[in-house]
Amino acid sequence: MIEGWLEDVYLVLFSEAEIDDVSSRYDIERSLPGYVVLGLWGWDDLVVRDHSGNVYTIPTVPLDQRYLQKAEVPETLNLEPDARFKGKIKWYVKPLAFGGDPGAKENLVWVTHKEHSQLVAWWNKKYLALNRQDS
Repeated sequence: MIEGWLEDVYLVLFSEAEIDDVSSRYDIERSLPGYVVLGLWGWDDLVVRDHSGNVYTIPTVPLDQRYLQKAEVPETLNLEPDARFKGKIKWYVKPLAFGGDPGAKENLVWVTHKEHSQLVAWWNKKYLALNRQDS
């Protein structure tokens, strides 16, 4: 894994050896079958790749194909490390998709990568369950 600033975006990219494990932890197959997780773009979005090799960003919650945005990750990265954020990911206690306030101090916490994947998987499972009920 490498992480750091790419201009004004904090980027986390997983190595090829980590991708399967990370994708499993994020339970990406449940929401986006055929995709794998490559990394995080600015803490709020995942970087994913489809089976054809196309790369996209998508909000961590909800992982809904409607929100895929074509993206390009430069081949050569000169990420500027930042010790303040190494191993930490910004998380909204109540995700924005569920009405969380991004400006509320009490809604923001910093979590580990493992905690982040667990939270993303849990909230997306909830999102899918609620959408099935609305159908």
